Amino acid sequence: MKYIRTPEKYFKNLKDYSFRPNYIDVDGLRMHYVDEGPKTAPIVLLLHGEPTWSYLYRFMIMDIQKAGFRVIAPDLIGFGKSDKLLSAEDYTYANHIRWMTLFIVNLDLFEISVFFQDWGSLIGLRVLVDEEDRFARAILSNGALPSGRQRVSKAFKYWRAFAKYSPWFPIGRIVKMGCARNLSSSAMDAYDAPFPQSKYKIGARKFPRLVPINPNDIESKNNYEAFKKLTSWKKPFLTLFGDRDPITRGAEKIFQKEIPGCKGQEHRIIKKAGHFIQEDQSEKLSELIIEFIRKN
Repeated sequence: MKYIRTPEKYFKNLKDYSFRPNYIDVDGLRMHYVDEGPKTAPIVLLLHGEPTWSYLYRFMIMDIQKAGFRVIAPDLIGFGKSDKLLSAEDYTYANHIRWMTLFIVNLDLFEISVFFQDWGSLIGLRVLVDEEDRFARAILSNGALPSGRQRVSKAFKYWRAFAKYSPWFPIGRIVKMGCARNLSSSAMDAYDAPFPQSKYKIGARKFPRLVPINPNDIESKNNYEAFKKLTSWKKPFLTLFGDRDPITRGAEKIFQKEIPGCKGQEHRIIKKAGHFIQEDQSEKLSELIIEFIRKN
């Protein structure tokens, strides 16, 4: 697989993001991650989605780490400081799952509390059921596990086509549109930082096409089987969704109904929170995550 790396100069002087970089090899590719807090502390794994990177968690990393946890936030391959593949064909759902699995296995992580949002959930939930012994609890936020059996909205069809065909793909502006609050220009610049040219955006453009929307797709079937396994998941499982996210609205009810680990948990619909809930309500999210872990 041919790849490129975003030059470090593009990440200089990012506001509120001064974490020491860490790198690990997965399938011959370099994957970046933030790793803050004592190595012996309980692990909180934060998984981002489309088209963001670990910068999305900058405030949550600090808040959760201060509460006594080890916080790990990787950049998916194709995003942030991780390697960017030059062929769209190399970005597959299966590859993303394998890369994340290798990341967790190579770091030898156990007793993980995982928080996932957007594509972080599409990848993370699959890893969760495949590596169940490594996870202690899970928090799902503005995410899902589509199996091609759900109705596809016009908005998603438009987004899918836009990501593939539009000559203009402004990452920072896209993130801003998914926030309930006004995203600062410095934050928009930070989301643009990993993608200085179009060749760096191949992975971000590919993600919408990887969402299974046809029940006959192989990954639709795999997601369906993964969700069947989740219906036996008895470990603590919490949903924290935003009240202003039109993309995943209502998905939380399916998980609450079908997953045994959801029973008795204090599920929340967080007010004034859009799709990128980490930008809109980072402090509240951190507070609820810490509370959930300590109670369970």
